[in-house]
Amino acid sequence: MILKVCGMREAENIRAVEATKPDAMGFIFYPRSPRYVSEVPAYLPAAGIRRVGVFVNASIETIAEKVKDFGLHTLQLHGDESPEYCQQLRQHFPGLRLIKAFSIGKLEDLQKLRGFGGKVDLFLFDTPFGGFGGSGVKFDWTILDNYRGPAPFLLSGGISMDDAEHLRNYEHPLFIGVDLNSRFETAPAVKDPEQLQEFFKLLRP
Repeated sequence: MILKVCGMREAENIRAVEATKPDAMGFIFYPRSPRYVSEVPAYLPAAGIRRVGVFVNASIETIAEKVKDFGLHTLQLHGDESPEYCQQLRQHFPGLRLIKAFSIGKLEDLQKLRGFGGKVDLFLFDTPFGGFGGSGVKFDWTILDNYRGPAPFLLSGGISMDDAEHLRNYEHPLFIGVDLNSRFETAPAVKDPEQLQEFFKLLRP
């Protein structure tokens, strides 16, 4: 299971979370987010932890700048990006993994995924809340019983310690990991490494 911690910003907190050995850390480049990263932290996660850049309707030029400055391995899109735009990113950044986020509140929301087959590597399913980014609220995962592709997915949206058992027992052929954020924070962009460590122990075999 992929364990991704998103919304990182502070150098010492990055170092502390790195010690819990997540698979990936996310950096949010959306100015309206309380976890917005305006400059490169004094410390970034070392090799072995994928650096994920989170963008909302960003230009290719803006993304290219962040890829260079942060050494990104993955691009995560949370805006109104089209399949055509995703294809452009694939061509411009051939070595990077691409994640497209979608808000899922009802069965019909799965129709939004049409056209993205072959354009992205992963989907991220989150809770609708009327804006871009995460809401910190869990959606009804049973909606995904009807999901059959075209890409594997990460679960997001208000995942907390209370969800560990549910996640251990969650069975879907395309479910490959979780994206953690606000429920593991002591303040915006400051994660609790001890709580993350405990959560990871519950999920890892």
